[in-house]
Amino acid sequence: MSKLTYDDKIKLYNDKKNGMPIGSLSNKYKVRKCVINYLTALIDKHGVDILRTNKNRTHTISEKQEAIDRVLINGEAKWAVALDIGLLSKGMLDNWIKNYKENCYNIVERKRGRSTMPKITKKKENETKDEKIKRLEEENLYLKAELEY
Repeated sequence: MSKLTYDDKIKLYNDKKNGMPIGSLSNKYKVRKCVINYLTALIDKHGVDILRTNKNRTHTISEKQEAIDRVLINGEAKWAVALDIGLLSKGMLDNWIKNYKENCYNIVERKRGRSTMPKITKKKENETKDEKIKRLEEENLYLKAELEY
């Protein structure tokens, strides 16, 4: 399966609306039929603006929790929930649910960007025993935090 560009998604949607069979679209764009069905349903429901590519969308913990609850508690279909909240693929919701179950039914936000941990300080030539102990404790704390991250 290939990753579709914004233009490919628009062309695929227009081809589908102009009556091109799903099998032909699947071969032309090298994607599965379920991807074509989801993409056309998503654009029909939310419009072409849902495909904007200028920045990544982030979802709050409460939005994720609500979507997961709709699937696990209310028994709604993943496809319908993902479509309703405007996810670009049903696979995103599948990943949320999988991670939710793996983390003992808690939503854990993935950390992004660089670590803000302080750098390990270099050993000094003439440091006292107390300074050495303090430096080693700080280094140990840093390494433990880095390992957990």
